This record gives sequence, structure tokens and C-alpha cells, in this order.
Amino acid sequence: MILRGFVAATALSLAVSAGAQEAATPITIGQSHILAMAGDDGARAINVFLPQGYENGEDDYPVLYLLDGGINQDFLHISGTAALNALWGRSQPAIIVGITSRDRRAELIGSAGNAQEREAFPTAGNAAAFRTFVRDKVKPLIEAEYRTNGTDVILGESLAGLFIVETWLTEPDLFDAYGAVNPSLWWGDQALARSARDGLGEGHSAARLLLSFSNEGPETQHAIEMVAEAAGDSACLLATPELTHATAYHILSPAVLQYLLPTEYEFEPEWGFTVPCAGQGAAE
Repeated sequence: MILRGFVAATALSLAVSAGAQEAATPITIGQSHILAMAGDDGARAINVFLPQGYENGEDDYPVLYLLDGGINQDFLHISGTAALNALWGRSQPAIIVGITSRDRRAELIGSAGNAQEREAFPTAGNAAAFRTFVRDKVKPLIEAEYRTNGTDVILGESLAGLFIVETWLTEPDLFDAYGAVNPSLWWGDQALARSARDGLGEGHSAARLLLSFSNEGPETQHAIEMVAEAAGDSACLLATPELTHATAYHILSPAVLQYLLPTEYEFEPEWGFTVPCAGQGAAE
């Protein structure tokens, strides 16, 4: 009886203590804006992650525009990597702007492709309109609402990397640096890569371009190498055949951010903070 009373009293005490605790508060990691794209069937979220110290300071910051930047896409991954990099001084603290994708095949592919690709990807070919949306709506919004310092870089993987290479070729001055992780340059029988090889003139902007490839087969690797060769000293090529298309982005993202947003820190060799560019455009 005594034991039963003790257990009941203890349970009541715990219940009262639990009830007295303050309610949990949400963890806020960013802000979100809603923008409509011309010709699109609805609005999309533009997600913003601010670097540590932004709210209580007056400094201006570079901006990293992230494709596939939805909450359920790559926004959390890249925002977390950027925060950790900044903590170590590996890359500059930056405003991360995640641009949500709705139909990646429509938004990120610039041409209809060959007959087989058109059948498999019937919505492909709307990248020019998406680029206009980024240039004329997203960038002006960010520049008006946040303290930016005029340095803009862009990052994406796979089809987003294809879009980034096309943007680097067609509007090279839109960003200061471009990061295309494992870009899908096999699309359209390597049309973008061949256009870079055959038509990149001397007047083309020297905006920095990071490219990478993993074990995705000789066709994709050859196309990426063609673009890197055409870019010359402007390019950094990360060759990681030991990685797969599914694993490369998470593993390479710290080095990619280091390349896109470099700092002046001198790192100890044992830290491993290097960007192992192959060939021209190598970076430490």
C-alpha cells in the first residue's frame, strides 16, 4: 500500500512538473518569399538563410543562389554546409537563396533534346524562361530586401548543373562564379559541351566555373571535360570517379562552397581544406 501510494504520488509530481514546463518553441532557420513565374501555373517559394550575425549587424554579404532550393530539396543541406564552412573560415559567410523547383525537367533543360529524350522528358525546354525569372524577379527581390555586397554565385547539381553551364555560356555576367556539380551534359547529344568547344570566343566572360564528374560513364565525363577545356583558366574540374551521382553532391559541397566563396585564411594542411582542381584553374 505504501509503495502504491509512493508510485501514485511520484506520477502526479512528474505530471505536474511536465505541465509546468514551457511549451516548445519552433526553431527558425530562414525566411521564405513567394514569387510567380511568367507563364507558370503557380507561385513558388524563394527560401532565404541568413548567416550568423546578420540580424544584429550591419555588414553586407555575398549571395549564393541555389537551384533546387526548396525545403524538401537542397536548401537545408547547402545552408548547413555554408554555416559550417563559415564557422571554420573555409568559405565566406553568405546569404543562401534557395529557388524552389517545381518541374525540374521544364525549368532546368534548355532544349527539347533528341527524339528519345523528347519522349522521356516531354516538358523539357523552358530553361530560358526560368533564367529570366531568376534574373528579373529573384535577384532584384534579394537585392532590395537584404544587405548584399554585389557578389553573386550560383550552385546546382545534375540537371541544375546543366542549367548553370548553359547560363555560364549564354549570360556569363549574370553571376560572378558558377558551380555545376556533376552536370547532365549528356543531354541533347552533348550539345552544350560541343557549343562550348566550338564557339567560346575570346570575348567570353572569365567568370569562374567549377565542374565535377563522378562515375557516370564516358559520355558525360567527356562532355564535362570538353567544357572545362574550353573554359581554360576560368575552370576548376573536380574529378571524383570514386563517387557516384547520388553521393557526390553531399561529399563535394564543402569544397565547392570554398571555391565559389573563397576566404583569405591560410589553412593547416592536416585540416584537408583543399579544392583539388585538375588541370587549369587549380585552386588551393
